[in-house]
Amino acid sequence: MTSIISISQVELAQRRQKLRRQRKLKWLQVSWRTVAVSGLAGGVVWVSTLPIWLVGKDQVVIEGNKFIPEQTLRALLPLNTPQFLLKIDPRSIAKTLKANAPISDAKVDRRLFPPGLTVQVTERLPVAIALPAVSPIAPVANPVAKDSASQPFPTGAELLDASGARFPLANYTSLDLSLRLPSLKILGKPEYYHLYWTKLYQAVSQSPVKIFEIDWRDPANLVLKTELGTVYCGPYRSAFPKQLSTLDRLRHLSERVNASEIAYIDLRNPDMPSIEMNKPKNPEKTVPPEN
Repeated sequence: MTSIISISQVELAQRRQKLRRQRKLKWLQVSWRTVAVSGLAGGVVWVSTLPIWLVGKDQVVIEGNKFIPEQTLRALLPLNTPQFLLKIDPRSIAKTLKANAPISDAKVDRRLFPPGLTVQVTERLPVAIALPAVSPIAPVANPVAKDSASQPFPTGAELLDASGARFPLANYTSLDLSLRLPSLKILGKPEYYHLYWTKLYQAVSQSPVKIFEIDWRDPANLVLKTELGTVYCGPYRSAFPKQLSTLDRLRHLSERVNASEIAYIDLRNPDMPSIEMNKPKNPEKTVPPEN
């Protein structure tokens, strides 16, 4: 009985000693792991503050641009002085680019090796100049044979892309762009034509007859300035492409009628087009016959 008790006490003592060694080993492992993680974190912080991690505009790679020069986009980056890579906010850079350049989207990613940024942009291609609505009785200059890039535009003029998105003309002209301004102009309130712009522009861009201006100041009468002269279309409707087809069939009109004598071409009924002639400025007086 005594031997059994003494053996049990020895085993218990050995087990206690083994448990103490295990706890000590576990504590050492935890301590070393803590020290290693802290050292690694400190090392990362230290390395990230080295001069090689300073990023300036020269360390930015720009992709996706076709007509906006790369140097123009670099100049718009909010990186006036080199900044530490991990302190740069990609969302802030993307927001700045979208606000100041004709782009629909910008994606900014950090690049670790070599340190820098990659900027992917999606450009907006302007297809028309939207002019502010003015009084319907105010004369509108005929844009035929004029260079859009050299014309002064009123304050508030905007650019439109094919989807109808608008962006300030001033932001566009202030940039050193390799693309000229579009020749197509549109007048009127955006709320008049916004819902129809995509289909309208698609029809205009495919028209065989060159269209220089779309006057939508009067929603009841869409007026086009074309190479054949002024065209009245009435309210915009689904028959608009048919009206343009009818206009194409009238392209030889100038061979029979002097263009300066035509006031406008009336296509409000595309099946029965008509021509309104200018009234003569000095009509000849009718001389009564002698008796």
